[in-house]
Amino acid sequence: MSWRFARWTVEHELPFGSSEHARVGDRVAAGATLATGTAVRGAVRVTGARRLGVAPADLPRVTRVAVGAEVARGTVLARTGRRFARAVTAPFAGRVVHLSAEGDFWLAPVVERWLVRSTMAGEVVRATDATVVVEGGAWSLGGIAAYGPDAVGGLVIGVGGAGEELSPHRVDVRLRDRILVGGARIAAEAVTRAHACGVAGLVAGAVPAGGLRTVYGDDVAAAGGPSREDRPTLLCLAGFGAGPLPAEIFEPLTVLAGSLAAIHVASARLFVFAPADVGDLAHDAPALVLAGDFGSVHPLSGPLRAVEHARFASEHEGPGIAGANGTVPRANVLPFDAAR
Repeated sequence: MSWRFARWTVEHELPFGSSEHARVGDRVAAGATLATGTAVRGAVRVTGARRLGVAPADLPRVTRVAVGAEVARGTVLARTGRRFARAVTAPFAGRVVHLSAEGDFWLAPVVERWLVRSTMAGEVVRATDATVVVEGGAWSLGGIAAYGPDAVGGLVIGVGGAGEELSPHRVDVRLRDRILVGGARIAAEAVTRAHACGVAGLVAGAVPAGGLRTVYGDDVAAAGGPSREDRPTLLCLAGFGAGPLPAEIFEPLTVLAGSLAAIHVASARLFVFAPADVGDLAHDAPALVLAGDFGSVHPLSGPLRAVEHARFASEHEGPGIAGANGTVPRANVLPFDAAR
């Protein structure tokens, strides 16, 4: 894992039901709205051609609204004649989702509205009803996992050092709309307090797995998505449990503090929109992160050697890696890797 300034391409997936989205060539800022739409359910058939006395094939000619349009109750969907007019109106507010071959409208009530904001400042290079891709320059750092909706805000350091835990009492409403950096660990209490205070997102070395279940429920994997604005945004850089960050990772965060930042949840990546010459930040972090026998996480340092057979604290036996902190299971050693 290392900081790197580059041009990044960020893909934003859109939920079904996009009604408006950015176009190729548009310039967007981080946090700008890329797309809006609605979620619908329970489509209802509204008789069209038969009520108007026209052939089904002729219904598009007298239709007043496009498929996909959102209409209010009483909106004229189709109309024929002048002096002796006939009309089909919407029986309730909703979205026109289909015009059938039999000459009927299908109208569905709107149950949710959503929007997707850009997590990159740059130019739209691809845009469809399913995805909008933005390309731009930024400092970036990759993490292990992220949860909640994408987030954008000013970067703020919430701890005095990389090995500290973010305490709930350090979080208040003055941090609203900020991305708050914790140290080695963020507990569930700090996550929920930050969300209640309007903090845009949280970044930390690690978070306890039990804390994730407390905040997001048992189905942690489904905790994200643009429609889940009721969930906090959290980026884990090193792993789960507790994970003090190497100086090569934490110190650039202090240099970049105050800059606009964004968390892209799908790629578990932090972007910071600071000038490329803000400082010499691109230092390699320690090559390995130790996920200890019982879940603690910390960077490896010093000379390392492979061990073909070892017995660990959990009474598990197998190949390991020996270092200054003892011998750990080889499968528990992972690289810091921002380019994955």
